[in-house]
Formats: sequence, C-alpha cells, structure tokens
Amino acid sequence: MLSESSAAVVKATLPVVQAHGEAITGCFYPRMFAAHPELLNVFNRGNQANGAQKAALAASVVAYAEHLLSGNDASWAPILERIAQKHVSLGIRAPQYTIVGRHLMGAIGEVLGEAVTPEVAAAWDEVYWLFACELIAREARLYTDAGIAEGASIWREWRVANRIEETREVVSFTLVPADGGELPTFTPGQYVSVAVDLDGDRGQQIRQYSLCGPPDADHWRITVKRVRGIDGTPDGVVSTFLHEQVRVGDTLRLSPPCGEVSAVAGEGPLLLVSAGIGLTPAMAALEHLAVTEPDRPVVLVHADRAGAAHAMRNELPRLQERLPNLRMRLWYEDATDGELSGLKAEVASGLVDPELIPVSPDAHVHLCGPVPFMTTVRGGLLRRGVPTERIAYEVFGPGMLQDARV
Repeated sequence: MLSESSAAVVKATLPVVQAHGEAITGCFYPRMFAAHPELLNVFNRGNQANGAQKAALAASVVAYAEHLLSGNDASWAPILERIAQKHVSLGIRAPQYTIVGRHLMGAIGEVLGEAVTPEVAAAWDEVYWLFACELIAREARLYTDAGIAEGASIWREWRVANRIEETREVVSFTLVPADGGELPTFTPGQYVSVAVDLDGDRGQQIRQYSLCGPPDADHWRITVKRVRGIDGTPDGVVSTFLHEQVRVGDTLRLSPPCGEVSAVAGEGPLLLVSAGIGLTPAMAALEHLAVTEPDRPVVLVHADRAGAAHAMRNELPRLQERLPNLRMRLWYEDATDGELSGLKAEVASGLVDPELIPVSPDAHVHLCGPVPFMTTVRGGLLRRGVPTERIAYEVFGPGMLQDARV
C-alpha cells in the first residue's frame, strides 16, 4: 500500500503527471538508452519510433497510481499480468528495474522541473517501486514455472524443420528444439518471443508470435505476416528478416511460451473472432479442441481482405471434420474467391457486422486482430448482452484495448 503521506502527494500531483506523461516517457527512453545502449536489444525499436512504447509506459504508470489510490485490485490485476508475461518473454530481470527507476525519476525531474520537490520525488519513487516489486514478484513465479533458474537465459535454439508459404504475405515455420529435448506445453492463445540478429548497427530485435499448432505435436509452429510500411513508415524489420532470410535448417532463438489469455477458456460454447493474422490463436484453439474437446460447440468468425489472403484456410476442412459442432462465418472484403472445396462456411462480403455474428448468450469469446476491429466487435457483443468477463482479447504491441463504449 502507498503510505498516507505519499498518497496525498500523488493524489495532488497525478493530474500534472498524467498531462505530461508522454513527455516524461519520451524523455526517459533516450536517457536510459544513452546510459545503457545494450537495452536497445530488448525494446522494440519500431514501437520506440512510432511513440507507442512511451504512450503505453505513461499510461501504465498513471493507471498504477490510480490503482493505489482507489485500492481496486480487480481492475489492475489483468494489466499487471499482461505486463509480467510480456517481460518474461523478453527476459526482463529484477536488476533492470533499478535502471528504469533511476532514469524514469530523472525524466520526471527534467520535464516537471521545480515542481518536483523532494516530497513529490519521494512519493512517485514509492509508486514506482511498489509497481516494480509487484512485477518482480510475479515474474519470478513465472520464471520458476517455466523452469528457468535465476540469472539463466530464457533463450533456446530451435531449428526450422519446414517452411510453408501460406499466402504472398504470410509464411509458417515448423520448429523443433535444436537440442533434441522436450517441447514445453502451451495454452492456445500463448505466444513466444523470437530474437533475431540484424545487420549493421540494428543489433538484436525481438518480436512475439502466437503458437498455432496442435498441443500434442512434436513441433511448434508460428505464422508470420510480413509487415509493410504505410504512409512512409518502414517495413517491419523482423518480419522482413524472417520472410527473406530464414530457411529450412536455420535456427531461431525462442522464449518459453508466455501470455495470460487463453483462447479455450471456460466451458460450453466458444466464439473465436479474428481478423488477418489474428487468426493464429484461433487456429491453435481449433487444433487443441480437435484433440481435447471435439464435441464442444464452436463458432469461428474470421475477417480478411480476400479468400486468397486468408492464411491456413486450406486447413479448415480438416478441422471441421474433427469438430462436428464447429460453425464458420467468414467475411471477405473481396468475396469473389470465397468458396473452398470441402469447407462448409457462410461467406459474406465486406466488413464484419457484429450484429450478425452467431453468438450464444453463455458463450466464452476470444478476439484477436487489429485494435479498431476488436473494439468494434467487442462493443457490438457487449450491446448484445455478452458479459465483459466472458470476452478475452489479445493485443500484440504495447497498447491495451480500452473498454468499448456501449
């Protein structure tokens, strides 16, 4: 708990910190990277460049301060868990929190100047270390559960056993442990971090990809969409590297499975809603259910630009045969090639209409796709009476999906 004296100071200064949050985090990252350039190998440089990382950090610090003042553990717990899972997937360890804390407090002082009195500095330092200690404790448990000893590397070498060109923009990699050891178990919806070494001064970069294969296989599979730059933004460096450079026989460094969102949570009817490359957790869920709960009622809703852009579409007839209670509803912006031999699915043109999604009142829902898409779908499902606690979602990147307005 925040001390009484610090709580009063934080409450009084929270509006100022919130108003200058992104300026503070925008100052923080250059300070920290100048002193510790090795941390550039951990943080996503794309999210640094587009401002997403600094916005997420500012929002999380403010949200934690609000949580301390309100005492609402229920609303904070999912955010804490998401951050801890992501940190473990990157190999973040306790000593790095000291570095972050020092430079974050320095950035607060630099941006707010004389307003940061010793009392204000002490109060926000207390906020930071309460935040850090919660994360450190949770992450320690996650490392232990993954069998990773204190100080040990999270990274394991995996060999590319197969490579499948799913579409012009999507490729799947079948991966096996290079050491011949056992595969860790994972829950559909979890992801792994992939670390690659880029040319020149770009160093190591890390990205997260969902595991999308069956749970009983002797391999893992990740499916990667090539990220193309829009309106002058650069192409995705890691996805481009994986598409252009990685071939069968090469090795990749992978983290253990991480992620707090299960795509098969609960019992009874399940609704899987995805768009674009967001289909990967849904595919993992279908593969899992085909082995563990083949009779579970499932509705798969997927949106894509066209049938030809729908990765792994050819695998759906096989899964439909193994899941007799699977119903599919597909939306293609261009539905001219929407038909697929052997697939029983309703195919519609245009964008997903949340009012037309088949949903049972007692269904558990999993969403994955672009944030605007998920916000629209989630808002529609909420209006139709699906409880908030039954809607899970996965966001790749530093942001969090805000509650959709109803």
